[in-house]
Amino acid sequence: MNGSEDHELDAEGLEEQDAGVWLSIGDLMSGLLMLFALLFVTVQVQLQAEIQRAKKLETELQKYKQAIDELPIRIINAVEGKVGGTGLFTVDPETGDVSLGEQILFDEGSTELKPEGKKFLQQFIPVYSQVIFSDDLFDRQIIRVIVEGHTSSKGPEKDNMELSLRRSLSVSDYIFSNQINFPTKEQFKQKLLSAGRGEIDADSSFDNPRDRKVIFRFQFRPVDIQDFLDKEKNNNSSEGKK
Repeated sequence: MNGSEDHELDAEGLEEQDAGVWLSIGDLMSGLLMLFALLFVTVQVQLQAEIQRAKKLETELQKYKQAIDELPIRIINAVEGKVGGTGLFTVDPETGDVSLGEQILFDEGSTELKPEGKKFLQQFIPVYSQVIFSDDLFDRQIIRVIVEGHTSSKGPEKDNMELSLRRSLSVSDYIFSNQINFPTKEQFKQKLLSAGRGEIDADSSFDNPRDRKVIFRFQFRPVDIQDFLDKEKNNNSSEGKK
């Protein structure tokens, strides 16, 4: 009789133990499900944040492209018909490059600015600089305004390279002089860079006077995606501190 009772007690104890084990497993599964749910929500939040950042980046890139595309048109509208005379300069509608003919700047073989060249620069540079600094995006993205001197293929190549550089320097030196004054002069000076191209872009088959020119050309800052991401990170940090 005692043996039967002991057997029944052992069976009841095992059932209670099994029930406790299954209860623990159930609690563990519930905890795991809760953890997975939290992880899923976290991943979804992070994914949405990345999507938003990607959209902001795309918007910024579109704004950059639109502004750079508008720059040549802004220059054309600002200078054509208002500065100099017909045929004295051309503006590339794709790049905004402004090409000034030799006939208003220098005599053949000379690096000394002609009076009509000085007069043109006095009119042109203030308007040209105003366009650059009229838009914060232009100011940020244009890191250099390169004054390029060019020559025809007439004469030795080495001499032409030196001549083109000296002509470029004559233009930039005159811009830096007290003969030209405009509100954005100091800012413009920080961007201006002289360069000589010699006869590199000239027609080598004959002496073409149109190859003797000075070009104002923009050098743009490369689009820095990491810089944008860093700004976004800083903006998010500032918002988190409020």
